[in-house]
Amino acid sequence: MKLLPAPAGSGIVFRRTDLDDFEIAATGRNVAKVSYATSLMRQGVLISTTEHLLSALIGMGIDNVIVALDNLELPILDGSALPYVQAFLSAGIHAQRRRRESIRVLRPVEVREGDKFIGVYPGSGYSIDYTIDFPDPVGHQQAGVDLAAETYGTAIAPARTFGYRALEQQMREMGLIRGATPQNLIVLGPKGPENGPLRFEDEYVRHKILDLIGDLALAGRRIEGHVVAERAGHAMHTALVSRLLKDRSAWELACVPVPAAPAAEEAPALSGAGVATPVLAGV
Repeated sequence: MKLLPAPAGSGIVFRRTDLDDFEIAATGRNVAKVSYATSLMRQGVLISTTEHLLSALIGMGIDNVIVALDNLELPILDGSALPYVQAFLSAGIHAQRRRRESIRVLRPVEVREGDKFIGVYPGSGYSIDYTIDFPDPVGHQQAGVDLAAETYGTAIAPARTFGYRALEQQMREMGLIRGATPQNLIVLGPKGPENGPLRFEDEYVRHKILDLIGDLALAGRRIEGHVVAERAGHAMHTALVSRLLKDRSAWELACVPVPAAPAAEEAPALSGAGVATPVLAGV
């Protein structure tokens, strides 16, 4: 997989080099399925497991990029977004002349499903509060992040995906998690992580925030507002994107100041990023 610079206003576009450079824009209209990961599809061509890369791009302020890959699935790397962030910083992020546009939320938009909930509300910057409630050993966790504080690289990107050992066989029989190993996810046994230590005490909920940022990237622009989620997941994340975009009275396009490119010190050191990145387009 390679990430290539793109002109201002291009957005994030996936390019299947094995299919005559067929392109799929990272937008809500191309969402295909959302179970344990988020996939995009256009004219029968699929791109799978997009959320970690999209999260890293939005979290680091990259609006325009071409993602070139020669198969349908993005690499899972270590199960977090940190290798992507470090690759971006190593390659360099270029601020373009065109001003960045955001989706400024004007009034609340919510999605509810039983005891699950997600909503986006007017607010300055881009902040998220997420609450999860999983079986032990995860349990109840809550965390928040303000992306305007430019802490994505240290506070969210390193958080890894997780899965329960007790569900492994069932999920493999369903054709899921075929590439899952202790090197790319937190394996949860009855007594806790089998491949610890955790990178954060609340790493599980931080990873859900990571996923949410990636899924909300499918709005096509960074959101200006406050997002609250309780026990949500990929399906509800993308349902919120769809509901928000359909309700044109709930938001407006707004120009925002162009921030300086993030410093290389923002992301913790981790070798083997595993992704080739020339200088990327920041706005």
